[in-house]
Amino acid sequence: MPEAENPFGPAEFAARTNVSRKTLAQLAAYADLLTDWSARHNLVARSTLPDLWRRHMWDSAQLAPLVPPAARSLADLGSGAGFPGLVLAALLQDRVTVTLHEATAKKCAFLAAAAERMGLAVTIRNARMEELPVQPFDVVTARACAPLPLLLDYAHRFTGPNSVCLFLKGQNVGSELTEATKYWKMEASQTPSATDPSGAIVTVKKLGSRHVASPKSAPKTTRAGRRQPEGRRR
Repeated sequence: MPEAENPFGPAEFAARTNVSRKTLAQLAAYADLLTDWSARHNLVARSTLPDLWRRHMWDSAQLAPLVPPAARSLADLGSGAGFPGLVLAALLQDRVTVTLHEATAKKCAFLAAAAERMGLAVTIRNARMEELPVQPFDVVTARACAPLPLLLDYAHRFTGPNSVCLFLKGQNVGSELTEATKYWKMEASQTPSATDPSGAIVTVKKLGSRHVASPKSAPKTTRAGRRQPEGRRR
């Protein structure tokens, strides 16, 4: 049946994630606020709003099972409209504290409003990632933030010896991984995306720089803390 006749909504999301009624209600409040703000602000591509629960909510939620049980802190980089950070904050609210990093003040205002509407306690940092102090987190996440070599440069300041990075990547994941190994020592693996046949979740552990040419020479069209315009579909 065509997708338009069989939309992916809250019920389908709940069936795939097994979330509680409380969490589903929090995410529904988030979705309503995002739809309202998007009428006035460019938070996500407006063409994706009819498919919000699959394209953004479930896409983000698929990271939750990969968060280690012992993890207690999570840093989301380039949070934008809150994907995956706010979704994970809702799904993991009983055991993980979440810090959202976003360079655009307007988007930080939305994140604060959404967290308040959802009744979630999150920390929001409005700064470019390279300007933030070094602080290790148990888990580092990102979605459409930057090409992988540059993203690892951002993430490195937030990782410790036992940190795990979970990155949602698009169709260029293979070439990005190949390029990233030129600059970084790491243990990397891929998990197929549940929402994007051409995409994958990249898991990175034991991240350490190779100390060769800087990955900051990656495409200059990507600004620190901003959403990546290509590579992962919006």
